[in-house]
Amino acid sequence: MTAAVLFGSFAVFLLISVPIGIALGLATLVTIFFSGSLPIPFLMKELVTSVDSFPLMAVPFFILAGEIMGKGGISERLFKFANALVGNKTGGFAIATIITCMFFAAISGSGPATVAAIGGIMIPAMVRNGYDKKFATVVVAAAGSIGVIIPPSIPMVIYGVVGSASIGDMFIAGIIPGLLVGLSMIAWTYYYSKKKGFKGTAEPTSLKKISAAFWDAKWALLIPVIILGGIYGGIFTPTEAAVIAVVYGLIAGLFIYSELKFKDLPKVLADSALTTATVLIIVGTATAFGRFLTIEQVPNKIASAMLSISDNSIVIILLITILLLIVGTFMDTLAAIIILTPILLPIAVQLGYDPIHFGILMVVNLAIGFITPPLGVNLFVASGISGLSIETLSKAVIPFFFAMLISLLLVTFIPQLSLFLLSLGG
Repeated sequence: MTAAVLFGSFAVFLLISVPIGIALGLATLVTIFFSGSLPIPFLMKELVTSVDSFPLMAVPFFILAGEIMGKGGISERLFKFANALVGNKTGGFAIATIITCMFFAAISGSGPATVAAIGGIMIPAMVRNGYDKKFATVVVAAAGSIGVIIPPSIPMVIYGVVGSASIGDMFIAGIIPGLLVGLSMIAWTYYYSKKKGFKGTAEPTSLKKISAAFWDAKWALLIPVIILGGIYGGIFTPTEAAVIAVVYGLIAGLFIYSELKFKDLPKVLADSALTTATVLIIVGTATAFGRFLTIEQVPNKIASAMLSISDNSIVIILLITILLLIVGTFMDTLAAIIILTPILLPIAVQLGYDPIHFGILMVVNLAIGFITPPLGVNLFVASGISGLSIETLSKAVIPFFFAMLISLLLVTFIPQLSLFLLSLGG
C-alpha cells in the first residue's frame, strides 16, 4: 500500500505539471506522512547526503565547461571542421550538424546543452541552404541526444555513483555506442536528403581546406582527448577532469579564440548555476524517493516479478528495455537512473550482464527519451529555437527514433560494442 501511495502521488504531481524534482520530493513527503514509518527529517537528510559526493562534483563542473565552450566560439569551429569534411556531399549540411553534435557531446555531457549550442547556429543555416525547417530542427534535436552517450556524460556520472561503477570505465565504454548512434542518424539523414534533393555546398573539398579547418578547430578537438586520455591514463579522476575542462575552456574562449569576454562570465556562471541547481534537486529528491522504495523492499518485489515471467535472459532484457523506453517518455534521465538502477542492475547482473555494459544500455535507452514526448526535452529546446510546435516535431522525429532504437538493440545484444575498448586496457 505504501508503494502505491508513493507512485500514485508522484503520478498526480506530474499530471498537474509539478516539475519532476519537486514532484519526487513531494511524493516522498506525502508517503512519509501516510506510512508514519520514517521521521520527517529523513527527506532533508537525504537531500543533503545524496549530493555530498566527490564523484558527483563532476556534474556542476561539466555543466559549467559546456556553458563556457558553447559561448566561446568552440561550437562554430567544430561545425566548420565537420563541414569541411562532408559539406559538399548530399545532405552535407545536415550530416555536418550531426558530426558537430557528436564533437560537442564530447565536451558538454548534456543533451539539451548540445541542442542549444548547435541549434542556434545550424537550424537557421540549414533553412537558408534549402533544407526543410522541420527536418533541420529534428536533426539537431535527435543529434543532441548523443550528448549523454559520448563521454563525458552527466548521466554516466550519476550511474557510476548510484551503481558503484567506475565512471572512467563508463566514459570509455560509451565511445563506440555513441559513434554507432551518430552513424545511424547520418545514414537516415543521407537517405532522406537524397530523396528530397538536399544538395551539399558547391565548393569542392580538398585536403588543404580540411587541414585549415582542422587547425582552426584544434584547440576544441583537443578537449575530449585531454579529458578521456587523462582519465584513462590514470592522470586524474573524472571530477578532476571536469575542473580541467572548465579551466581549458576559459583559456580557449578568453585568450585563444577571444570570443568569450570577461563581461560574459557572470551570465555564464548564472546559467550554469541554474542548471546545476535543477540537476542537484532532482538528484536529491530522486535519491530520497529511491531510498524509500528500498526500505519498502519494492526493488526486490519488482525483480522477483520480472524473473518469474521468464527465465530467458533475452525476454527479461527486452522487458527491461520496454520499461526504460516508457519511463524515458515522462521521467528525467537522471531521476530514472537514480530510481531504477538499484532495481534493475541486480537483475541484469543475475542475467550475466556486465555492470558497465548495463549502464551503457540504460543511458542509450533513456537518451531516446530526449526526443519522445511528453517529456522530450530536446524537442522543447529545438522548438524554442525554430518556433515549430512540439506536435509537428514529434511526427518528424520518428525516423530518428527508429535509428536510435536499432542502435540500442545492437548495443544490447553485442556487448563488445561497449566493452571492446575496455578490454584493450585490461
